[in-house]
Amino acid sequence: MAPQPSLTPLDSARRKAFRRLLPVLFLAYFIAYVDRNNVAIAALTMPNDLPWLNKDVLGTAMGMFFIGYVLLEIPGTLIVERWSARKWISRIMVSWGLMAALTAAVATPSQFYWVRFLLGLAEAGFFPGVIVYLTHWFPVRDRAKALSYFLVATPVAQMVNPKISGYLLMIGSHEIDGKIVMPASGATDAAGTVTQWVKLGTQQVVEGTATYHPEILGLAGWQWVYILWAIPAVILGVAILWLLTDRPGQAKWLTGEEREALEGELAREKAAHSHGKKMTVMEALRHPKVLLLTVAYFCTVTASYGIEYFMPSIMNDWYSLSMNDLTWLIILPPTVALLAQLGAGWSSDHFKERRYHAVVPLLIGSAALGMLPFSNGNLGFTVICFMIAFGGFKGYMPAFWSLPNVFLVEAAAAGSIGLINSFGNLGGYLGPKVMGWVYNKTGSYDGSLWFLCCSMMVTAAIIFMLGLGKKQPAVRAGS
Repeated sequence: MAPQPSLTPLDSARRKAFRRLLPVLFLAYFIAYVDRNNVAIAALTMPNDLPWLNKDVLGTAMGMFFIGYVLLEIPGTLIVERWSARKWISRIMVSWGLMAALTAAVATPSQFYWVRFLLGLAEAGFFPGVIVYLTHWFPVRDRAKALSYFLVATPVAQMVNPKISGYLLMIGSHEIDGKIVMPASGATDAAGTVTQWVKLGTQQVVEGTATYHPEILGLAGWQWVYILWAIPAVILGVAILWLLTDRPGQAKWLTGEEREALEGELAREKAAHSHGKKMTVMEALRHPKVLLLTVAYFCTVTASYGIEYFMPSIMNDWYSLSMNDLTWLIILPPTVALLAQLGAGWSSDHFKERRYHAVVPLLIGSAALGMLPFSNGNLGFTVICFMIAFGGFKGYMPAFWSLPNVFLVEAAAAGSIGLINSFGNLGGYLGPKVMGWVYNKTGSYDGSLWFLCCSMMVTAAIIFMLGLGKKQPAVRAGS
């Protein structure tokens, strides 16, 4: 057997960076996504204690996260570029952990809105900050793959969270055959015995004897969902000060040759992209391509958060499933999303192409959303539509987030990424708000689902017309 060739210092440094940094960033984003999105699961039982929580209030509260989120995105991204990624990410994680735990204490709609707003404010700067941080460590050839390893934290979070949170929701609830129930109006006889139960969230009557799962420390299950998932954020936030390294030149876990090789490769690429006059941050923020990418991201975020936040409610309303069945089924779409992100990230780097690796998943996902209303009544078809939709609005992301660095570098790239992510994420307000408002007005999700379908198609059209990320010839190190 022929001996394996030894790695060059550059290749060795690249490999070490993947193994050392990506697991930490993956875990941080995993926790962030759970703390941001576990409201979708908790909302299945919150109305039991908070009767004012209808679909419209829920959609508004879900969206308030992104109003706070937008305010510190650009400053936070510039802090990562010019100061310290690990210190800023540490601050963010500790802050959002505390805000996430406070959600367990809400008692009025205004309190619910405020705590979601503050959670967004606390988390602002994390996602674009990591995108910028990756450019400090990974050459262009590795960037989409590194992004995909980071981004798959979201589907993994969506796969893990439902089962754990589903079990937590049973705390302090009544259950009949796996379905969480509450006494029907006027269902108590003279002796105080409940004679009729209604499945939470629907008008379906559930017969049988309810089993009560007692509260723990006086708190119901939905409150424990917020509290227990907040603890890892605070712990990892402190640990990140030791687990991450800001720049290759500061990495004691690289050899001197490896540090020099990796920094040299990154400097060479930066110089190759700096054509003519270097663009300032303000010039980048006004650049037409940056503004169009912001609109594109806004449209898909509108669709993705509308679906992610309301998928449990849609499945619950359409099919009246037990908690166990529901939490198993809503794991399937994120599984497809995980495979789509990994596959698209690898393929985008392999073929040195970004444009179609973003456009094609979006078109496929939008088609699935368009078919979703027609699936009502066919559980298998509904789940398949959700799976394809998730694959579409997650699979495009590795290629999409490589686009700003095609024409921008350094602070200009950092500022543009902050702008795209902050204002784009306002779609996270619009999507859930539209879903809740349309349902309250019509009693149906159909109109809002078609709206989200069209929103994804707009993103695909913008990326295609911009023409960024076309296939490029391979660039050899040192050339």
